[in-house]
Formats: sequence, C-alpha cells, structure tokens
Amino acid sequence: MSQKTVFSIKELNRYIKMRLESDNVLQNVWVRGEISNFTHHSSGHMYFTLKDSDSRLKSIMFASHNQRLGFIPREGTKVLACGNISVYERDGQYQFYVTQMQPDGIGSLYLAFEQLKKKLDSEGLFAVSRKKTIPRFPRAIGVITSPTGAAVRDIMITLQRRHPNVPVLLYPVLVQGTQAAPSIVKAIQAMNERNEVDVLIVGRGGGSLEELWAFNEEAVARAMFASAIPIISAVGHETDFTIADFVADLRAATPTAAAELAVPHHLELKQQLSYLRQQLQAGLTNQLQRSRDRLKRTQRSPVLLNPRRQLLVQPMERLDRTKEQLAFQLRRKVAKLQEKRMRLDKHLSAFNPKEQTIYARKRLDAAGRQLQQAMQQQRRSKQQQLASMIRHLDALSPLKIMQRGYSLVYDETERQLIKSIHQIQIGDVVKVRLADGQVDCHVWSMEEKQNDKTGNDA
Repeated sequence: MSQKTVFSIKELNRYIKMRLESDNVLQNVWVRGEISNFTHHSSGHMYFTLKDSDSRLKSIMFASHNQRLGFIPREGTKVLACGNISVYERDGQYQFYVTQMQPDGIGSLYLAFEQLKKKLDSEGLFAVSRKKTIPRFPRAIGVITSPTGAAVRDIMITLQRRHPNVPVLLYPVLVQGTQAAPSIVKAIQAMNERNEVDVLIVGRGGGSLEELWAFNEEAVARAMFASAIPIISAVGHETDFTIADFVADLRAATPTAAAELAVPHHLELKQQLSYLRQQLQAGLTNQLQRSRDRLKRTQRSPVLLNPRRQLLVQPMERLDRTKEQLAFQLRRKVAKLQEKRMRLDKHLSAFNPKEQTIYARKRLDAAGRQLQQAMQQQRRSKQQQLASMIRHLDALSPLKIMQRGYSLVYDETERQLIKSIHQIQIGDVVKVRLADGQVDCHVWSMEEKQNDKTGNDA
C-alpha cells in the first residue's frame, strides 16, 4: 500500500479556502437571488441566505460594506449582489461574502426610493423652513446637466428668450449610469467653491425610473442640501418625482419651467418698469400740485398779509401775560420763603449757642456746689471715723495698760516676751519694761503657781 498524505480537518478546510479564493471566477462575482433568513446583527454585520427556485447560498455582508447601501434589505427582497466565495474554516461551510448589493427590478427600485425618502425626510432634508429663497434677479445662473441632451437646449433657449443679459455657466455632467451621481455631486461642490452664480439649475430630461435613478441617490440629495447656492430641480417630466425634487429649494416640472422660474421675462420687466414710470410721474404730478396748492394757501395766510400784527402783536400780548404770571409766581414764592424762614428762626432759637452756654453754665455751677457740699460732708464723716478709731486704739494701747501698773518682761536680748516661767531659768537676766523706763533683773528664784484642777474638772 503506497504512502498517502493525511490532512487534519482544519488543514483541509484551509486548503479548500485557498483554492476557492484563487479562482478568478469566484472573485467579484454577481449573483441574483431573493433574501431570506435575514438578520442585522448588533455588530452591524448582515447575515442572510440568497435563494432562487432551485438552490440556496449562505451569505454575509460586513458592516464596513453595508453602510453604503442605498436601501434597507428586507425578508423577500430580490437583489443583485456582488462579492466573493470563500470557506468559513471552523464549520467547513462555503459562504458568499457580499461587498455590493442593489435591488433587482423596478419594484425593488421603488422600495429603495421610498426607504431613502423616508430616511431623508426624518433627518429634515425636505423641511420647508430650511429651503433657501431663489433670488428674483440673479446676476448669473449655473446649469448642471448633460451637455448633449434636450434639457440643456430647452434651458438655454428659455433663458436667452426671457433674459438674454444674464450670463449662464454650464457644468456638463453624466445624468445616467453608475458614474452619474458622483459627477453631479462633484459639479454642485465645484459650483459652490467657485461661487460665481446666484442660482443653480440641476436636472435632465424625462426617462424611466432606472434612467432617472442618479437623482435618487443619497449622495446627490446631501450635496444639494449642503449647497450654499439655491437650487432649482428640473428632472424629467411633470409627473416625474425624484429625491432631488424634494431636497431642492424649488422644484420645476420640466427643464423649461426651471429656466422660467430662474429669471423674470425681460418684456415683463419692461412692462413693470413702464408701469412704475407712469406711477412715478403721476405721483410727482400730484406732489407738485399739492405743493402749489399749499403755496397758494400760504400766500393767502394772515401771517404774510399782515406780518406785523401776526408776528408782533400776539407775541407781545403773550409776553405781557407771561410777565404777570411770572411776577405773581415770584411774590408767592417770596412769601412762602419768608414764612419758612420765620419757622426756621423760631425753631433755631431753641438751639442758640449763647442760650445753650448760659444754661450749661448754670447746670455746671449747681453741680459744682453739690460736689463741694458732698466733699465737705465726706471729709467730716471721715474725720469723725478717724477720731473714733484713735480713741479705740488708745484704749487698747499696751502703754495705756502699763500706766495702770502693768509691765512687760523680755529676755536678755529683748526679742522674746516672757509669758511663762518655763521660758526662763534661775540665773537668767531679764528686762522689765515699765511705763516710764526699763529695769534689768537677775532671777534668783522661781515659784510655779498651782492651778485649781479640781475646780476645772468640775
């Protein structure tokens, strides 16, 4: 038995994946089918199955790709999808990795149209309050359309017929096919950057829904909304409506109608100017006639017929009356001031400094007398207290007692008063102080006095 190569499941799946991804037929392939088992994951990725009457194909569209979709896929939607075939190694299942997808058929186009219309309307791109006013007399007009279609011819002829003096700048673009929408967006942005026109006409002639689809692209709608220059949409015939018509600042039913809305007719302007000239002349004539009538009335006025009387007599009479009123008012004012001064004098007399000084001096003299009397009374009271204390001290003085026959006995140093025989001994020298002198004594004997203890105990 010959040696065979043995693969693991992972290695075999990886090999199959490499073979599929190296096949040019399976890369960038377009598939038509109907969506089923659709799931829009929270991560943004879309998981679904594409099917027809005979078979099914597991598919996935990552968030980085489905963010650019012009419609929202639903269960049962028929689509054209572009992508590549590869293998999911873990499950060993091949899948269709979708990078582009668009509705398949007219019904799907209408579905995409309605979905985008609803989305942009919710964001306010159709709001009337956000639309710009089309200038009545534009200095220049920009036209964004195909340079070879009937629309540009109708627009140019109408503009030339209605207002030949207004310059027209044509920006040629593609109006049909996959590159039409980017071409229109670029033209709108370029016209805004150059800022040479006051209004833009964007459109094309009529056609089928597929032919007009460039004006249903979200990029074109957002470019028109972001334009600082007012835009008139002129797409298709009167019955055709596109997303661009809802976003534009003004919708025209046809390209010819757009040109008529962009500029006024020069003959109408001439008629308006003629009418305004007549109105102005009539107004000036009426104004002149009213001025003449006013001049005649002025000439007949009494002031001009008798200026001295009108200009001098009446003002002099008013001056006399004014003088009388002024004199009366002055007399009243003086009387009021005099009355007020008298009240103030009477009120201020109570606060006269001289009177205040006399009153204060009287109060000061009375206070001085009261103080002097109080001091004398206090001094007599203190003298009496001092004499009483001197008498009391004299009565308690030891010298006073000694004059009655008492004496004081001190030790030899005269520092200690002898109050008991226990403080001295036989042979000690003591000093006896009398009322009129001092005697030095020598102790030869002592006798202690016996207390009557029995009597004390009783």
